[in-house]
Amino acid sequence: MGIVSEFKEFISRGNVIDLAVGVVIGGAFGDITKSLVDKVIMPPIGLLLSGVDFSDMKLVLKAANPAAKTAEVSIQYGAFANTVIQFLIIAFVIFILVKGVNAIRRKDAEVPVELPPPTADQVLLGEIRDLLKAR
Repeated sequence: MGIVSEFKEFISRGNVIDLAVGVVIGGAFGDITKSLVDKVIMPPIGLLLSGVDFSDMKLVLKAANPAAKTAEVSIQYGAFANTVIQFLIIAFVIFILVKGVNAIRRKDAEVPVELPPPTADQVLLGEIRDLLKAR
């Protein structure tokens, strides 16, 4: 089998394509979540904190020096808080999705499985059992 045909077989498997779709959708979902946190959730929190832009909150360890052309050294805890909130939103959405999938699976598992009708041997054995009990 040639390498091209092996690659075709590999790439055409359903799980590889599902994984690719999941990665693309996950990336888009990450962008949506970032926008939700940065543009919707954090502005009201910043308003509650006296109009502070939360993403710009930082602890400056060493100020920038334009004369020496050195950059500022800081701990950007506001950006970190935004990332933590994004993570919590994504984790909550995934939790809800998994919970929904599990509920659907439980419903499928609860569907009673019909037993096949007894075979002729089983019917005959049942009759023999009943006759022995009647004695």
